[in-house]
Parts: sequence; C-alpha cells; structure tokens
Amino acid sequence: MTDPQIALMMLGIFISLVFLGFPIAFTLMALGIGFGYYAYFDAARMWRSFYRLAEDSDWWTSTTSWLEGLFNNRIFDLFVNQTYTVMSNEVLTAVPLFLFMGYIVERANIVSRLFGTLNIAARNIPGSMGVAALITCALFATATGIVGAVVTLMGLLALPAMLKARYDNSFAAGIICAGGTLGILIPPSIMLIVYAASSGVSIVRLYAAAMLPGLTLVGLYLIYIIGRSILQPGLAPRPTKEEVPDVAMGKLLWMVATSFFPLAFLILAVLGTILFGFATPTEAAAIGALGGMLLAIGYGAMTFHRLRESVYLTVRTTAMVCWLFVGSYTFSAVFSYLGGERVIAEFVGGMNLTPLQFLLMAQVIIFLLGWPLEWSEIIIIFVPIFLPLLPAFGVDPLFFGVLVALNLQTSFLTPPMAMSAYYLKGIAPPSVKLTQIFSGVLPYLGMVFISMALMYTFPQIVFYLPELFYGAK
Repeated sequence: MTDPQIALMMLGIFISLVFLGFPIAFTLMALGIGFGYYAYFDAARMWRSFYRLAEDSDWWTSTTSWLEGLFNNRIFDLFVNQTYTVMSNEVLTAVPLFLFMGYIVERANIVSRLFGTLNIAARNIPGSMGVAALITCALFATATGIVGAVVTLMGLLALPAMLKARYDNSFAAGIICAGGTLGILIPPSIMLIVYAASSGVSIVRLYAAAMLPGLTLVGLYLIYIIGRSILQPGLAPRPTKEEVPDVAMGKLLWMVATSFFPLAFLILAVLGTILFGFATPTEAAAIGALGGMLLAIGYGAMTFHRLRESVYLTVRTTAMVCWLFVGSYTFSAVFSYLGGERVIAEFVGGMNLTPLQFLLMAQVIIFLLGWPLEWSEIIIIFVPIFLPLLPAFGVDPLFFGVLVALNLQTSFLTPPMAMSAYYLKGIAPPSVKLTQIFSGVLPYLGMVFISMALMYTFPQIVFYLPELFYGAK
C-alpha cells in the first residue's frame, strides 16, 4: 500500500471506531501514535540504540537499550510537542474561564428569576410564555455555551410552566430545544473559540461576525413563535391572571432591574471589552468569571458546594477539549505527512466544483457528522480537513466558521440523533413523548437552513460588524 492509501485507511479506522463507541480523544491519540510510528520509522535511529546491546552484556543496559531503540521514533517527540502547544495556546485559555462563568451562573438561581420576570413582562404578547422561554434560553445559552445544561435547566423550569398553561406538548418542547442550542453560535461561544484555535482566525473578528447571524436566528425563532400562536391560538393559550398575575409598572421595572439587567450587563460587558479592544478574550473571560461569582454572591447563591461543583465541571470539560486538541493535532499531522490531506485536496479539486457547490458539499458533510458526533469533535477533527481547501474556492475562513457554527445548530435538532431532544426527554414529564419533541424541533431546523441561505445571499450579515470595528481584512 502507498502512504496516501494508508492515510485513508487510518481515517476509515477512526470513523469505524467512533461509531463503535470508543473514546474519541484517546482513539485519535492511539491512531496518531500507531500510524505515526510507521510514518516516522527510521531504522538508523533505532539501530544506534540497538548497537549498544552488542557491546555490553549487562542485562540492565541491554534492556534499556532495547527500550530506547523501540521508542526512538519522532512520533513521540511530535506527541509531546503537540501537547505542549495545546496547553500553551493563549486562545484556549479563555475556555475554562468562560465555562466557569457559565457553571456559576447556572447554579445561582438567576435563570429562574429571569424567566419569571420575562414571563410577566411579555404576558400580553401572543405565545408570551414561549417568547419568555426563548429569550431566557438565548441569554442563558450565551452565558454558558453548554447546550445540555441550558436544555436541562430550562426543561425543569419552563416546560412544566408551559404545560400547566395548556401549551401544546410539541410546541413547548420545540422552543426549549431550539433556544438551548443558541449558545453554540452567539458570542461568547466556546465553539467559536475552539474554531479560532483550529483555524487561526482572529477570535475578536469571529465574535463580531457571529453577532448578526445569531440575532437573525433568534429573530426568526421569535417570529415563528408569535406567528404560530396567532394562527393557532390553541397551541399557546393566553395566560390567566392566576398563572401570570398583573404587576404594577414600578414593581415590574424593579424585577427587570434585579433579574434581567445583571445577567445582560455581564454578557454585554464581556462582549464589549472584546469587541472594542479593551481586553483580550482571555481577560474578558476572567472578567466574566469574576462577574458570575459576584452575581452568585449578590443573589445569596454562592456556597462552597456550588463553587466546588462548578470548578469540577469546568476542569472536566476543559480537559476533554484540550485532549481532543492533542489527539487531533497528532492525528492530522500524521495524516498529512502520509499524504492523506493531498489526496482529499486533489479529489475535491478534480470535481470542478463552484464555490457554492463546495460550500454545500462541506455543509452537508458537517450536517451528517452532527448526528454521531459532538460539535467539539467536528470542529477539532473534521473542519481542519476543509480549511486548506478554502483559498482554492475563494471562501473566507471567517465566513466559513460562522456558517459552520450556524450549521451545527442542526446537529442538536435533527432526528433521530437530536441530542437536545434527548436532554429534554430525560427530565420531561412522561406525557411528553419523544416523537412530540422531534415534531416540535423540525420547524426550527427549517429556520436554521433559511438563516444559512440568507448568510450566503447577503454575506454582509457576517462581514458588516468585523469591517465596522476592525476595518476590511
């Protein structure tokens, strides 16, 4: 077999092992080191160690000489260097800080206050409880960026309230599942940080580029909720005074000031310091982490148990992301060295695709990968395969990154592998069937595709803010 054929076999084995359920990070490392041992095999280096065996009969020297010879391969140097590179990456330093901010906010009871306030403020709007749930999901998802946490918490908080208010099971479930995925796209998104580290794109430009697409998607969701509530009022009946009481304007303003504004101000402060250049993403993430702790203290929700739990979850998630990077970097380095990347580039180049056809092909592949894989694995492992092809098709990596972030919304919303649906089903009442949840998320899946079409048709949705803040690239 030729080296490129071995590289493709390496990729095929990886995909097969993933479908069999093997841990992805360690599978990448094992395949990278295993095939790398073959790729970087140098008999001369190994025999220099083995040669000492013939000169010395001492058993200890003999044993260490054999071991030194076996491990005298550049793949081990590469693995150590890749590990150091990941751990010293300044962009990735922001990941644990943003995660910590999100976990602290999640445990500070801020979300329940926020949902209650928005529910009262929006009571005269058709589908008011759904509107309140979606806005709460969007803010909470933005603060945490953790889909499972948002869907689970909002499923415990908002879903029972909507079902009690006689909302249709499918309609209510779809709102929570769709709203919970928004943190992947809207800054300060952990996914965008990971994409920036993988692609070399400026994270501040990427954050600016994702703002309008994110708001566009939220706007489409709100239009759908309100519009369908008007056309089919039985899906979302107006709340009674017993369910959502009238509140005097002064009291309502006080409730907004104590629940909505603190979290919104924290998010805007973090984003503002990044977008206007007052702080690096890592420094802004530190501000966010400190702000999250202060909010928790202000609400009387900061306890040692919650702090310890937040730190543990932050460390666990950060370790997962970092080891994925180590494995991916090692795997991709060996894959490229064997010529696999060149084979893919030549194959795609030989298809004579237009830029639109290339984008459609790439997004379809990412869409399909979203069924068995998490977003982190897609961004770290598979997106880098497409990045070297972008210049040949004249595609800006900034535009491609936002398009991928938008596309990854679908990985949580597409049956039968819609993970947000399974998160919600795990904590929903037995009366809410999985088929009803699947039915509820499908309209939002269509709106994601509409947003992607709008982005391609009007690319200034992506480029306007980066060019406004930082000038043309």
